[in-house]
Amino acid sequence: MAQDRVEAVERALTVMDVFDSGEGYSLAALAGHTGFYKSTLLRLLGSLARFGYVCRTEDGRWQLGETPARLARRYAGGQGLLVRVEPCLTALAEQLGETASLVEATPRGAECRLAVLPDQALRHDLYAGMQWACETPDSPCPVIPGGVMLSVALPQSRPKRWLTLSGPAGRVPETRALALLEEAVARLTADDQPGSASTTA
Repeated sequence: MAQDRVEAVERALTVMDVFDSGEGYSLAALAGHTGFYKSTLLRLLGSLARFGYVCRTEDGRWQLGETPARLARRYAGGQGLLVRVEPCLTALAEQLGETASLVEATPRGAECRLAVLPDQALRHDLYAGMQWACETPDSPCPVIPGGVMLSVALPQSRPKRWLTLSGPAGRVPETRALALLEEAVARLTADDQPGSASTTA
């Protein structure tokens, strides 16, 4: 929609699209590809360079910086993790009859990356993209009125991630829930060991 457009952002993304080939470009070449004035390009490139999206070589050419590669690695790793975690969450939800989820730490707290809901009317409705504040950095569990969330961390994950089970207070068996979560984390951790067919880059 037209009202959602931010012209400066779209211009910066237009510049980034030029680097799809991975080559370096002179300012004149970028002007030719984008149709922007050199003065406009210099302002856009300056902002992109400050955030690591582009960098300038010794011969004055512009090329991709480190940020696109870092984001690509995070995207690939995150997508691979979601594919491997989903069957674990499905099994947890079926075994316990409660909501199973993958939660990730964020600068503001925690975010649900993936959730599997049980086939019950009374349940903790949790969906991918939901965010909340955390009381401590070591736990993603929010205060749920009338409910409870239990979590086990995925070791050495960056950003920090947890598998969780949540549902009505008094219905979630804490000892069994934590045991199931620990078993699931152990299986995922084993998949990450060198030589495993499930290991992702």
